[in-house]
Amino acid sequence: MPDTPSDSGPQAALQITVADHLLRRLRELRVEHLFGVPGDYNLGFLDQVAASPGHTWVGTCNELDAAYAADGYARLRGAAALVTTFGVGELSAVNGVAGAYAESVPLVAVTGTPATAVTAAGRPVHHTLMDGDHGHFGRMFAEVTVARADLTADNAPAEIDRVLRAMVRHRKPVHLNLPTDVVLARVPAPGGPLLTPDEPAGPAVLRDFLASCARMLDGARSVTVLAGHEAERYGLRGPLRDLLAAAPVRAAVFSSGKGVVDETAAGFVGTYTGEISDKRVRAAVEDADCLILAGAPVADSVTGGFSHHFTPERTIELRPWRAAAGRAVYEGVGMAEAAAGLAGLLRDVRLPVPEGYGKAVTYPDVAPGGALTQRHLWSAVGSFLPEGSVLVAEQGTAFYGAQEVPLPANGRFVGQPLWGSIGYTLPATLGTGLAAPARRSVLVIGDGSLQLTAQELGTMTRYGATPVIVVVNNDGYTVERAIHGATAAYNDIAAWDYTALPAAFGAGPGTVAVRAETPAELADALALAARTPDELVLIEAVLPREDAPELLTALARRFAEQNAYGA
Repeated sequence: MPDTPSDSGPQAALQITVADHLLRRLRELRVEHLFGVPGDYNLGFLDQVAASPGHTWVGTCNELDAAYAADGYARLRGAAALVTTFGVGELSAVNGVAGAYAESVPLVAVTGTPATAVTAAGRPVHHTLMDGDHGHFGRMFAEVTVARADLTADNAPAEIDRVLRAMVRHRKPVHLNLPTDVVLARVPAPGGPLLTPDEPAGPAVLRDFLASCARMLDGARSVTVLAGHEAERYGLRGPLRDLLAAAPVRAAVFSSGKGVVDETAAGFVGTYTGEISDKRVRAAVEDADCLILAGAPVADSVTGGFSHHFTPERTIELRPWRAAAGRAVYEGVGMAEAAAGLAGLLRDVRLPVPEGYGKAVTYPDVAPGGALTQRHLWSAVGSFLPEGSVLVAEQGTAFYGAQEVPLPANGRFVGQPLWGSIGYTLPATLGTGLAAPARRSVLVIGDGSLQLTAQELGTMTRYGATPVIVVVNNDGYTVERAIHGATAAYNDIAAWDYTALPAAFGAGPGTVAVRAETPAELADALALAARTPDELVLIEAVLPREDAPELLTALARRFAEQNAYGA
């Protein structure tokens, strides 16, 4: 809807609708796609989305998948939006929103709600709990968001801006309730940008922090950076690159932070997972004279069941809006400015070149021939990944197998090790494909996980996404079998014809769907995928039922102990 003046005077403020205010703010955040499912309480807003220049509606098969897709989109764009209807729709999405909260992914969940008067009267309309209280679901969302608002014609501009700013600052989900009668309410057009530059830390605080770091670095013979998912979310890719270039520093990542450090860099050693790490990686992290933790909070799934060994007195930690040097904490210090300050310090430190520095991380050699195994699979996927591609790995054998695969130059990685909701990655790959169409998304997903969200193959073809999807067919839930119930029927799944799925969900004649049972067949399938960059490619890779990456097997044993399952 066009801008209109609020009256006929020459100085009249321009008026827009609440919907347009929200959509303008989303454009400022580079959000061009909105994911969701239509419902009678959000249809008026969807009319505005359809009429909005620069926005595309992406209708998914259900609201949970919309949340997953928005999560994948936000990881590459920096923000995302999903739209659901009241009650039944938003509760379907809440698992995906909770995952975004756990993994620090900024997205806004917009719920279309009954009209203001209906809610105020507590009328028992459909999609409510029939008790007159329309606030149940907003209170549920308050548990998995950092800010939320119930919009009215009076508060909408201020509340939309407040909530979106919180999303950006905290890199977490937020929630907006948008009543049907508020969508077209007239409000003043915004008079300035949504975001302003973050205020730097006070000079004295930053100076004291760096002085403490300088004392820790004085005399150090080895320094290692260990990066986690917060480093990716808060834009530390460039600052970390500069830090690693300042001195012969080694770098490792938690599995949650894979991809934030250039894996072709001279100092990169691999993924750290506590006591079950590769010996070279473990030594680089645990034996360093000074360890710099960059946005790397711990969790059982990224530390080998809390088997990490960090000595606080030798650790510098960078977290959102807080830094620590040893046991001293400095509030208000941003990660980027802390990393830049550390790079300056390292330029003045005479670090010796560590043994093995400059030795590229490569996937172990695999003997050719025989039946297809996890080793064959990951060796082939690693060789296939194009420069700048996005490797998406489903929780389970795929995620932990991917940790040994070095990413190509400018590559990206998407996984969900902290929340671990199976089925997440197929819709998330829809999101990554739409967020960054110039980067080819390569998804590796287990058969059990695929069966939860397979219908989004149809959404991919509908909106022109062209990922390579490798379905690991190992006859069930291998990760669960590794933890408990190796032969239990509850870890079995139905046998699907996976190569028939794309056509069943509406894929065109150019779509590639092939089955690979040997290393040679997998190599041929990936070569075909390389020759068809503009088509969706599905490869069913048939692997032995009990075959699992060594990292997963070791972690599963620790999870079994942690869960007290016994023998």
